[in-house]
Amino acid sequence: MEPAKTITEWMETRSVRLEELVEASGLDRRVVEAIVHNRYTPSPQQRQRLAAALGLVPEQIVWGHQTQVEHLYGHGPQFGRTP
Repeated sequence: MEPAKTITEWMETRSVRLEELVEASGLDRRVVEAIVHNRYTPSPQQRQRLAAALGLVPEQIVWGHQTQVEHLYGHGPQFGRTP
């Protein structure tokens, strides 16, 4: 079994375009885009569908949310000062 790679790396390795992955997985395009750009961590069902669309098992794909998450207290900066 090949080492785990990100979904983007697998798409490049397998020459799969975003549109093809959306169609093969049956997931919403916005969700697939967010997953491919590491802005969303997929559910176990979404992982299974994406992996199957690439001919893989979910364990071969490195899943993760790589966008910085900022924790704000209160209502956020748009409502004034946050502690």
